[in-house]
Amino acid sequence: MIELVTTSKPARWALSGLVLAGIACAVLAASATAGAQTAASTTPRCKTSGLSIWLGVGSGGGQAGSIVYPLEFTNVSGHTCHLYGFPGVSAERAGIQVGSAAGRDHSLPARTVTLRNRATAHTRLQITDVSAFPPASCNAVTADGLTVYPPGARTAAEIPFRFRACSTKGPVFLSVKTVQPRVGIPGR
Repeated sequence: MIELVTTSKPARWALSGLVLAGIACAVLAASATAGAQTAASTTPRCKTSGLSIWLGVGSGGGQAGSIVYPLEFTNVSGHTCHLYGFPGVSAERAGIQVGSAAGRDHSLPARTVTLRNRATAHTRLQITDVSAFPPASCNAVTADGLTVYPPGARTAAEIPFRFRACSTKGPVFLSVKTVQPRVGIPGR
C-alpha cells in the first residue's frame, strides 16, 4: 500500500524553490568548470620555440643551504598560449645532464596560466648547496647551465649558468614549483 503525504501549498513552494536552487547551483558549477576547461583547450599549449626562457639571476634569494631563483617563461610566439604544471629542469655540463633532474615542490597548486604575447609566467627554482651532501654520494662538479622543458613540452631550452652540481644520480639538489602567473622577480 502506498501512502500519499499531502503538504500545504507554502511547503510545496518552499520545497520546489530548494530543488530549483539546487539545480541552478549544479548548472553554474558545471558551466564554470566547463568554461575553465574550454579556455585551456581552445588556447594552445606554449611551445618551447615560442618562449624566451630565462633565469632571474640578480634576485636569487638565500634559504638555509640553498638559493632560490625565479625561472621565467616569456611568450614570444605572437599569439596567446598557456602553461600548466611543472617544468622539467636539470643541470648540464658540456651538453650532457649531470645528476638527477629537479624534484617537484607541491606547495603551490597547479593552475593554467594563460600568456598573451609578451606576457611572462614564472616558477621558483631552488638550487641546494651541494657541499651539504656527502662527497662520495654527490661527486660535485661545476655545471655549465640548465636544461629546461616547459610544462608539457618535449623539447628543451638551454640556459647558460655556472653553479656547483652533483654529477651522481640520487641526491636531489634542484627543486621547482608549479608555473605561476606574472614575472617572479620582486619589484618587476
